[in-house]
Order: sequence, then structure tokens, then C-alpha cells
Amino acid sequence: MTIQRLPSSMTALRVLLAVAEHGTASAAAAAVNLTQSAVSKHLRGLEETLGISLFARSNRGLVPTEAGRIYVKHVRQALAELETGNAQVSALKASPWSVRLHVLPIIGDRWLVPRFSRFAERHPEIDVQFTTFVTTDTAEAADGVFRFGEGEWSGHQASYLFGRDVALVGAASFVARLGGIGTAEDVRRYTVLDHFQTPLHWREFAEAHGLEEFMPVHKTRFGFYSLVIRAAIAGQGLALVPRRLVQEELEAGRLVNPAGLGFKSRNAYWFTTPEDRPMRPGLKTFRNWLMEEAQMS
Repeated sequence: MTIQRLPSSMTALRVLLAVAEHGTASAAAAAVNLTQSAVSKHLRGLEETLGISLFARSNRGLVPTEAGRIYVKHVRQALAELETGNAQVSALKASPWSVRLHVLPIIGDRWLVPRFSRFAERHPEIDVQFTTFVTTDTAEAADGVFRFGEGEWSGHQASYLFGRDVALVGAASFVARLGGIGTAEDVRRYTVLDHFQTPLHWREFAEAHGLEEFMPVHKTRFGFYSLVIRAAIAGQGLALVPRRLVQEELEAGRLVNPAGLGFKSRNAYWFTTPEDRPMRPGLKTFRNWLMEEAQMS
């Protein structure tokens, strides 16, 4: 069996990806903070190691050959795997009093951040780092992850926070505009607000109130749940929102819950931790505080 030579330089692999992305040696040099001659040298070294040309010159600059396209694809995957592994290994040597969290923006904005000062005052020795979801892949060495769903995620232990109590809400003036709402059937006459990633809410509402088919007069959809809530406060439609997220607005009268309508959802907000990683003291302390806050508020 012949053992293929592998590149000896990580820099050369990053140069390869930069050239493939930017199309010229000069642009790639700026991207990886090297000189143009250094970029050309690394690229030649790779081609000599592999024994094949990876790029061809054209009026568009440097264009990957068939070999180049294949190699770029696998190098990109390999470097992504190395970065993930590096992050996970780094987490193992992290301070027992540091906690890295993935936080859903709506949870951070409307629930966690407003009360986090209580935790920080009680536990100044714990360093909490907040990050948000960039993709659905949460492999980036988070100690704890806030999630929305039914509570089952492979490889993670889930602790229920809140969210099953979903309320129909809207601005009082908007609800009164069409004569008010006394039953779930009346909701059909109103514009409703929806979130792209939770499309089952209105279906659950209809099922809970025995409506065979729910067809509102108009539906406006948003990519961010915070915008659904803001639109409801602004009188642009009715929304279905976990009651805990709008408790302050309900108490202040900025939102109303007509006829007390709502439902108990299968989905809710959870705090999850990896099952294959021991829970360090800082994370355990944070999780215990989080459960206290969820029960109190």
C-alpha cells in the first residue's frame, strides 16, 4: 500500500482556501496576512507535494482545476473538523469556574439578561460567556445550550424552563378594532403574526380549541420571534407567545390576553447540557440558579 505524502504546513492549506475563495494571489495574500510571493510559494509547494496543478490561470484570475476543486472541498472539511476538535479539547482544560452558553436571542433578550445581574452579584467568581446560535450545529464546545422543542435531544440532558403556557396576545386597541374577541372562532377575523421557525403554533391553537381549519383573514410572518412580539405591541396583529416572555407587557397593559385564550404547547424552552461531559462546579451552580429563576418568575 502506497502512503501518500501530506502537506506539512497548515498555512499552505489556508492559502489554498483563500485562493479558491478570492481568485487571485494578491487578494488571497491580504486575506491570510501574507505577501503575494509567500502565497505563490505555498501554492507551488502544495502542487509539488500532490504532483498535480490545483489552479489554472484565466482572464478571471486563478480558477481551480478538477483536482483543485476536489482538494479544496476536502481541505475545507478537514479544517472545519480540526477547528471543532480544537474547541472541544480546549473546553476540557477550561477553568472549572467558567461557563460557555449558547443562548437563543429571544431568551437572552426577554428573560435571561434582565435577571442575570442577580446571578453575577451572587457569584462573581464565575465567568459566564454568552454566544448565540450561528447555525444549527452546536458542536462549538458549549457547556450549556438553551433550546426550544419537545425536550429530547440526543446526547444531551434537558431541564425544562418554561414555555408550555402559550397565550394569545395583542394590543388592546387592535383587539377592540373589530369588536373584540370572545371565542377562538373570533380570531379568524384578525391579522395574525407568525414566526418562520415555529409554524405549528397556530395549528396547535386551532387543535386546542376544536377549530377544524384555521384560516385567518391575513398572516404576517417574521424571521425573529422578538419582532413578532414587537409587532403585537404595536397593534399589527395577534400573536401566540409563551406567557412568561410577555408577562411584563401583560401586567402593564401593553398587551392583553383576550378571553384568556391560549393553549398548552408540546414545545417549550429548555436548558441542555452534554451527557458525555462532567458538569464542572461553575456550570452546576449556574444551572441550579437557572432552575430557581424559572420556578420563581
